[in-house]
Amino acid sequence: MPLYHYKARDKEGWDVEGKREGKDKYNLAHALRAEGMTPLFILEVGGADRKKTLNDYIPKFLKRISLEEKLNFTRNTAVMIGAGVSLAKALEVMARQTTNEKFKIIILAIEEAIKKGNNFSDALGEHPEVFQKFYQEMARAGEKSGKLEESLKLVALQLKKDYTIRRKVRGAMVYPAIVIIAMIGIGILMMIYVVPTLVSTFKELNVELPLSTKFIIFISASILQSGLIFLFVVVLLGYFGYRWGRSQSGKEKIDWIFTNLPVIKGINQKFNAARTCRTLSSLISSGVNILEAISITKGVLQNHFYQNILEDARLKIQRGDTISRAFLGSENLYPPLVGEMVAIGEETGELSGMLLRLASFYENEVNQATKDLSTIIEPLLMIVIGIVVGFFAVSMISPMYNLVGAF
Repeated sequence: MPLYHYKARDKEGWDVEGKREGKDKYNLAHALRAEGMTPLFILEVGGADRKKTLNDYIPKFLKRISLEEKLNFTRNTAVMIGAGVSLAKALEVMARQTTNEKFKIIILAIEEAIKKGNNFSDALGEHPEVFQKFYQEMARAGEKSGKLEESLKLVALQLKKDYTIRRKVRGAMVYPAIVIIAMIGIGILMMIYVVPTLVSTFKELNVELPLSTKFIIFISASILQSGLIFLFVVVLLGYFGYRWGRSQSGKEKIDWIFTNLPVIKGINQKFNAARTCRTLSSLISSGVNILEAISITKGVLQNHFYQNILEDARLKIQRGDTISRAFLGSENLYPPLVGEMVAIGEETGELSGMLLRLASFYENEVNQATKDLSTIIEPLLMIVIGIVVGFFAVSMISPMYNLVGAF
């Protein structure tokens, strides 16, 4: 049998680590739980019959839990609960089905917490990096109302809408990204193979070179003579760019770009409007307090400008004002329709339903906007490619014309 390296927590809260043989990870996890221990991780380290799979060669930092995996987990768990399966049994089945080892360990930990008498929402709260505050509060609302199945279905719907809308936005950017990468690759090949040939010709003819030609020759020489250094500088710039993008200052600058850049600004408005409305609608319809719902929705949004609007809305509600006032005063970020419809929803007592209609409307708007984006980007890319190619052609051919003009 394969040998496994495991780490578990005993009844007294001490971490126990060791190696043990087992039929598979799942059976070993059950054996550890039977001994009163909670498995933290189980990794296979040996075994004559072990065959490596593609998953073994993937770096650990790439083995993240995707939105699609959380969606499948939520939807299937809701279906099993609706069919009368106990929550612990449903989690056991989901742990067996998932192929993501990290997710499997988390599901088993949640199952163990349920068996010990903990609430599902509290067990989810032990893994905030996987299950956000929105997920936890929806589960808590379902537990309190006795409608956990309906709450999980609402979460699954929210995750599905998020997954769909993100995929469409990213899909619209795939084509330009491929074109830009291809253009950079072709440019590097020309710097390595084409430019040196022309440079030797220029030297033989002793031609006076314009500034643009000298610039291209400098780039070509840098790649040829100091290729590793050039690559290192590019990687270093990429690394610092990534770190800057993750910093608070970088995030704020990126948020500003998304909220002010033409074309992207409109999509960003509709995307955040759809996400805000659907999240608020799901939370309010599940019985979550309006102040708590706004705080949770604020955490779901990524752009700090939109987070500030929701924080302002929360403060206004605490002072006895209406939520629509915050949206009506931020028409440069949220479309004017959001504030108007929220105001109507508050007046009629149908705020949750109105938010749901707004979410569906703006999700459709994002779908159409992403299709239009592809139409807009194609001619823009052609213009950019034309400028780059034209600059290169003029820079490398103009010395020849200068030479002809001299005669």
